[in-house]
Amino acid sequence: MEKYFEFSKYKTDVKTEVIAGITTFLATMYIIVVNPSIVSATGMSFSGVLTATILISAFSSIAMGIYAKNPIVLAPGMGLNAFFTYSVVLGMGVKWEVALGGVFWSGVIFLLLSVFNIRTQILKAIPKQIRYAITAGIGLFITFIGFVNAKFVVDNPATLVSIGKFDAITITFLIGLLLTAFFVVKKFKGALIFGIALTTIMAIPIGRLWGDATAINFGTATLVTFNGIFSAPDFSVFMKLDFINSLTLAMWPVIFAFLFTDMFDSISTFIGVSEAANLVDENGEPNNVKQALIVDALGTTLSGVFGTSAATSYIESATGVEEGGRTGLTAIVAGLLFLPFIFLSPLLSVVPSIATAPALILVGVFMMKPITKIHWDQFDDAIPAFFGMILIPLTYSITQGIVWSFISWTVIKLALGKTKEVSWMLVIIDILAILLLIL
Repeated sequence: MEKYFEFSKYKTDVKTEVIAGITTFLATMYIIVVNPSIVSATGMSFSGVLTATILISAFSSIAMGIYAKNPIVLAPGMGLNAFFTYSVVLGMGVKWEVALGGVFWSGVIFLLLSVFNIRTQILKAIPKQIRYAITAGIGLFITFIGFVNAKFVVDNPATLVSIGKFDAITITFLIGLLLTAFFVVKKFKGALIFGIALTTIMAIPIGRLWGDATAINFGTATLVTFNGIFSAPDFSVFMKLDFINSLTLAMWPVIFAFLFTDMFDSISTFIGVSEAANLVDENGEPNNVKQALIVDALGTTLSGVFGTSAATSYIESATGVEEGGRTGLTAIVAGLLFLPFIFLSPLLSVVPSIATAPALILVGVFMMKPITKIHWDQFDDAIPAFFGMILIPLTYSITQGIVWSFISWTVIKLALGKTKEVSWMLVIIDILAILLLIL
């Protein structure tokens, strides 16, 4: 194991990697319940999508660890599941079986692009200034998600967003955030896990002794809820995809949208986590990039087969990286931790969203480090970088931030005559991005 994962090279060990894997799982396990709660609106079985979510998350993450040796977890993507449900199935009236076929075929194209190194070329076409901005933008995005999950930041019809009310939930969250920050500053091993555990314990009285949890915890009366231990797996949506009808002409824009969104979500996450952890080769490229992209593409392909929206690399992987995870063992541990919940999914309700929120927020802090590498005094670099960084959290979409940073970079550089800084691949990406915006 030492030789395969090169622990000494990355200055890590088995204990550190296991702790990192547990941390990443705790930060991503919400998807087991949240994904089926979204996708089941299509008419698919909630328990069937839950089983599919667990299996695809486990398989893809373990494959990432073994084959690509990277500490990145994969699971059905937030945003991708909403697009699948509300835009394609409910909005366009596409049957969910056909939509699953669209996910499958987008994964097949994705896989071909990865095998033939086209996706690697796409990644290399992304200017380094944009990469730094994407990392920082993802950090801001993760932080925003954490504050929203804790109801510390809420929507407001007048100002779009505003600070939430101070009640039992937000006060408990703030105490958990300060404690977790203290553990991080003191460099305690497993700081984020301790923070999650302590915040969960502190949240137990909410809804029992004081406070109201109904607004934040799927309508249940208590924030920390025990709903039993065992639940049988449901394979009712497995292999229910429609291979043929998903290839009709009307479905190709949908397949393209699946492909483009998934591709840039995963590439940007891969860049962000690699930059934050300094997991790059001598050329500054992410380690084992081709292998990682192949695993990501395979995860998308199998998502359609198992019965869920597309899997993608998860930005929450940065929580494990911050705990010291540097090798594929982190992803393997996280992936293995998904498997028991095929039978133990009710236990997930024990950890509320305010308990994982402090970890997400502090990871945002860690991911801001590359912002110092942006050439802020060179405006033709700074403006596109800023667009990418700020639009990711403001649009609640990694893809939108990337698209507008690419387009603005190309327009500004060409207007200044700096053609050498715009590769032919970047021009093709820009064209595809504009097509996506039109579609």
